[in-house]
Amino acid sequence: MSNNIPLTKESHEALQEELKRLIREERPKVIQDIAEARSHGDLSENAEYDAAKNRQGFIEGRIMELQGKLARAHVVDLTGLKPDKVVFGATVTLYDTASEEEITYKIVGEDEADIKLGKISCTSPVGKALIGHKLDDAVKVVVPAGTKEYEIIEIKYE
Repeated sequence: MSNNIPLTKESHEALQEELKRLIREERPKVIQDIAEARSHGDLSENAEYDAAKNRQGFIEGRIMELQGKLARAHVVDLTGLKPDKVVFGATVTLYDTASEEEITYKIVGEDEADIKLGKISCTSPVGKALIGHKLDDAVKVVVPAGTKEYEIIEIKYE
């Protein structure tokens, strides 16, 4: 199994920006907060010091996590490709045959998924079922609520 983490270009850029902000702004600020809290004396009863040290631990952990993700990132670029089938990064409009409603999802990586924004993970039941299918295909998906049937009515690479 590959250690690569598939990311959209937007997600990759967002992770890079967060990493820069943590390193350039948050890390120096928490170091300054720790130094200031130390100057207040007894560290064993210093809540400011404890809070700053906890915040430092969180920041350093997040920096390491982001560096690891970015090192293993595989940015999927769909520009120039003909949107003839559902792939990672595609935006897919589906027709739900049971509810007779249209739903649009973007197939993204696990870290990017947010159903409220219409982004579903490529490893979710719906995401897995859609990948590889073409326009006008009927797709049956086993979800926790039962089996859903969708028809793919539009595929876009944005």
